[in-house]
Amino acid sequence: MASTAAGKQRIPKVAKVKNKAPAEVQITAEQLLREAKERELELLPPPPKQKITDQEELNDYKLRKRKSFEDNIRKNRTVISNWIKYAQWEESLKEIQRARSIYERALDVDHRNVTLWLKYAEIEMKSRQVNHARNIWDRAITILPRVNQFWYKYTYMEEMLGNIAGCRQVFERWMEWEPEEQAWHSYINFELRYKEVEKARTIYERFVIVHPEVKNWIKYARFEEKHGYIAHGRKVYERAVEFFGEEHVDENLFVAFARFEETQKEFERVRVIYKYALDRIPKHQAQELFKNYTMFEKKFGDRRGIEDVIVSKRRFQYEEEVKANPHNYDAWFDYLRLVESDADADTVRDVYERAIANIPPIQEKRHWRRYIYLWINYGLYEELEVKDPERTRQVYQACLELIPHKKFTFAKIWLLFAQFEIRQKNLQAARKIMGTAIGKCPKNKLLKGYIELELQLREFDRCRKLYEKYLEFTPENCTTWIKFAELETILGDIERARAIFELAIGQPRLDMPEVLWKSYIDFEIEQEEFENTRNLYKRLLQRTQHVKVWISYAKFELSVDGPDRLQKCRQIYEEANRSMRNCEEKEERLMLLESWRDFEKEFGTDSTRERVRKLLPEKVKKRRKLTAEDGSDAGWEEYYDYIFPEDAANQPNLKLLAMAKMWKKQQVITEDDETLPENGPPAAEETTKQSVEAAASPENRLTTASSRETAAETEQEKTYDDRDDDNDSSSSESEEEEKGGERKESRSSEEDKE
Repeated sequence: MASTAAGKQRIPKVAKVKNKAPAEVQITAEQLLREAKERELELLPPPPKQKITDQEELNDYKLRKRKSFEDNIRKNRTVISNWIKYAQWEESLKEIQRARSIYERALDVDHRNVTLWLKYAEIEMKSRQVNHARNIWDRAITILPRVNQFWYKYTYMEEMLGNIAGCRQVFERWMEWEPEEQAWHSYINFELRYKEVEKARTIYERFVIVHPEVKNWIKYARFEEKHGYIAHGRKVYERAVEFFGEEHVDENLFVAFARFEETQKEFERVRVIYKYALDRIPKHQAQELFKNYTMFEKKFGDRRGIEDVIVSKRRFQYEEEVKANPHNYDAWFDYLRLVESDADADTVRDVYERAIANIPPIQEKRHWRRYIYLWINYGLYEELEVKDPERTRQVYQACLELIPHKKFTFAKIWLLFAQFEIRQKNLQAARKIMGTAIGKCPKNKLLKGYIELELQLREFDRCRKLYEKYLEFTPENCTTWIKFAELETILGDIERARAIFELAIGQPRLDMPEVLWKSYIDFEIEQEEFENTRNLYKRLLQRTQHVKVWISYAKFELSVDGPDRLQKCRQIYEEANRSMRNCEEKEERLMLLESWRDFEKEFGTDSTRERVRKLLPEKVKKRRKLTAEDGSDAGWEEYYDYIFPEDAANQPNLKLLAMAKMWKKQQVITEDDETLPENGPPAAEETTKQSVEAAASPENRLTTASSRETAAETEQEKTYDDRDDDNDSSSSESEEEEKGGERKESRSSEEDKE
């Protein structure tokens, strides 16, 4: 770096690159290497060869070379490569003693260098100094016993020299250090090369203890099989199974054992091995086992055997599921269904006992609903499959003791237990069970089941007592009252049945009063007590004015044979119409009128039909304003409303609407008359005039406005607004003007008909 006169350093100027664009011709590394190869730039000329002609020059050369090596060693003694090069140079000069001295000096520097020992022993072996080589190997394996390379070379040297006993002795010294697996295999192969099978077996015995792995046991067994010792091989497999036990069992061991037996044609042994393994190995660790078992059954088994394999696989799946979640009752059901189809009774019982041991942790009925079916299935299995009544009884009793009856109960268990005792012809025990159930936890299903039980036994006095108990427990249950009355009716005690119905309708609170009244009325009709039926209808109408009651009453009068049945029916319709005039539900009122219309169509005259037709309402579409919960405007809603003629007479806006409608019809008729040709048919003109006159009369205006002969005539929809009926009438008139001529002609034809 340059400096100025004042002593300050000055930074030299760096030339600026003006053009930073890439060169037009790019040179790659490949081109540079090719060019260097062509020019041979990397090759150096060989050093000149020195020729030695006499002993003095040789000694001088040796002196200079040794001085160079010694200088290198003196500079850095820890560089072992310098020592090795020095020794190899001395070896090349056949100076074995000097080379040995150099190696000894090097070992004093670093006695743990593996390469140094190997080179040292190699020199001795090359020079055929066997004892020196043995001495070096002994020192090496003593200082570094974990370096397997020393042992391998030592044993190899002894074997090459034919010293079998010495080689075996070295192996024994090596095995005392418990080396890796390959060392044991080398020892075994050494013995097998000299046909020492018994010694190889002994080595295997020690080997599987030092390295207790499945693959080593399998190798030991295959060794026995290879040399024809089948019994020894089977014994090795059996010892291996015992050695690993159930905690450390491995599928590969059983697969190898099964294949061994398969080669010996022992197919039953193979099945036993596979089943034993599948019972003890978790499913996720037995994929290979299942695969081999399936292949074996396909080759040597029948259909049943293959099914057993599949069942075993599914059993493992269910076992894993129930172990993961013992309260997964659906998994228990699947598992039990599987074992019931393909297992003995003891196994099924064991699975049932394991399943019912998982009691729900919370005493709430919703958690017990699935669990209780385990007990039910258990009892049914013992009764139907095993046919053990005593054990079935114990199952039901244990289940009933387990259920917390003070909080909830299961009527199904009580009923099943009682039905089981009846099947065992033990009626007294069944009644005792049902009595206990009603005493501990009375509920509808229990009482109903007990009554059905006594009915099947034809014990009617007991049924009466049970019905009385039932009604004391739930007096508002209409179904019970009805069933009780039906029982008395079947038994022929009509007065008793009527009294039961009277008591029932007199109850202050009922869950389904309409069903009870209907049953009472049907009962009186069946007994042909029509006057009592009329009184019942009248009493019911005092309590409710429902449209279905009126219609049913009218139909009843119609069904009673008599000369004045039509008049009575018509009177009921009249009375119903008057009573429902103030009804808020217009649909119910419409239902009544439609029923009345159907009646008049079938049995009435023209005048009565016309009268009912005048009472039918008109269906109109209206709009009303909606408000949200916070009081804000939520828009408009369209809905349908019915305008009855009797109500329309009291509303002036509707009268005005009817008059506007009639005026519109007159205008339409007038326009049709003007458009007729001069030579048109005179009959049409006369008809039109008559219709105009009829429409102009005030009596016919109201009649025409409220007429509903057919569905098309009665459901002409108008759009009304609750805010202003006058505006709605004007809007409806404008809509009528926009409709086509075909509708006008149809309306005129309707007027002509009227």
